[in-house]
Amino acid sequence: MGLYYNPGKEPFRQIRNAEYVDKSGMISFVNSRIDVPKKFICSTRARRFGKSYAIKMLCAYYDYSCDSRDLFDDLAIARDPSYDIYRNRYHVVYLDITWFLSILRSKGEKLNGIVQAIQDAVIQELGDFFPYIKEETDLPNALYKISENTGRKFVFLIDEWDAIFREDEKNTEVKEQYLNLLRGLFKSPVTSKAIAMSYMTGILPIKKFGKQSALTDVLELTMVNPGPLADYVGFTEAEVKSLCRIHSMDFEDMKRWYDGYSFSSVDSIYNPNSVMEAISFGDYDTYWTNTESYEPLKSYIEEDFDGIQDALRFMLSGESVPVNIRKFQNDISVIKSRDDVFTLLVHLGYLAYDRQAKTVRIPNEEIRQEFITAIEDSKKHVELAKLIVKSRQLLKDTLAMRETAVAEAVETIHQTSAAPLFYNDEQALRSVVRTAYLVCVDEYAEIQELPTGHGFADLVYLPRTGSSLPVLLIELKWNETEESAISQIKDRKYPKILEGLKNDILLVGISYSGKDPNKKHSCKIEKLKVE
Repeated sequence: MGLYYNPGKEPFRQIRNAEYVDKSGMISFVNSRIDVPKKFICSTRARRFGKSYAIKMLCAYYDYSCDSRDLFDDLAIARDPSYDIYRNRYHVVYLDITWFLSILRSKGEKLNGIVQAIQDAVIQELGDFFPYIKEETDLPNALYKISENTGRKFVFLIDEWDAIFREDEKNTEVKEQYLNLLRGLFKSPVTSKAIAMSYMTGILPIKKFGKQSALTDVLELTMVNPGPLADYVGFTEAEVKSLCRIHSMDFEDMKRWYDGYSFSSVDSIYNPNSVMEAISFGDYDTYWTNTESYEPLKSYIEEDFDGIQDALRFMLSGESVPVNIRKFQNDISVIKSRDDVFTLLVHLGYLAYDRQAKTVRIPNEEIRQEFITAIEDSKKHVELAKLIVKSRQLLKDTLAMRETAVAEAVETIHQTSAAPLFYNDEQALRSVVRTAYLVCVDEYAEIQELPTGHGFADLVYLPRTGSSLPVLLIELKWNETEESAISQIKDRKYPKILEGLKNDILLVGISYSGKDPNKKHSCKIEKLKVE
């Protein structure tokens, strides 16, 4: 058992010793890639989404120097036909690229020698087991000689493959050396005979040159399109519901805080680290984002590209915004547009991507809080930071039934946040009002056009479970009066749909008249006491 060669099953045993959500089913897919043309897999996902857990699981499963049946016989993979065919059958080489970076940093050395340092370290350890390759300086050749002499192929596992790209983003020389090493491992006639399968993890997909991947024979599965591994990006809804039942946690709160990632084959994927931390602490908080400073997020959203501030405003109020993900070069040193920024944030887990609509959005409350913190501390998003402050005050004024203050706040936010050219119907008015109340989602669940049996309530903000705050039932009128908005709420009996709630209800009518020369907003608020 070595550090890089055949690391054994102990790391995965430690994972199994804790509460483990069974993700072994992914091994079935990985097995299907063994000794096929596209046998090199690069599965990238956001930080703290279980990448290293997956690598340690694969180490334990494939390593021929150990018998790992005791760790897998009770898991999903044991019921798969491929289970015994590939279990503990291969030489395994395991590389954690962040480990090599930390070694160089501890010595005060630059990254320029890291590629040779990786090869030297692995060859030296392999030489302890196979002395006939001790004089080799080229890792692909060493693997080939061992495979030929032993009659056994390698499974090559690389964790945090892109750490070099993220750590020293402007060092093009070392990045090219590193890509050449990977090409030698995954795109040469020598190693094609020696390596049965390779699995890499990271955050960034493989670097592109124009539209072409730098490693053309690699199957890429990403946060944009994880393909058959979608169920394994994070926790599924069924898994989270089970955990909530076991630990008596509120599922709806868990969903609001940590859900929000979805793919064509999976509707809901949860941040696994945050779910387990919430269970451990018995409370919901920003656990994932607390593992790293918000400074990287702030630096990306402060990129000087037109439209970022408006897009952030829309996303903070719950909207999605369009994005073109295809131009991004998968390299944080090559950011050329707003689309590049948002595509990078998808890979980092800060935004969720809808492949059908080609839009991005803030996935959940945890990430939303991170955006607000970054914006409030930003020197380039002063107006957006002011909007957040105004929105907090607007909510206070609404709860205090200060009608004039509410109308004036919506008026101010309209003037600073919406183009008058498009402010010509109730839909446009709703967009401005949703922006005005963007902080409501801290305490409320927002519902647009709630069906009431007698029509649709424009905006309803329902207090979170256990909250004593009143329901906000907001009706909007364009070129009509605020009184007519309140009358519609009553005449059509909108509050009846809310029967059973123990919270008071605030009826909020907001109007805007394009015919009025002053073009002012007006507001009327009434309270319905719960009986």
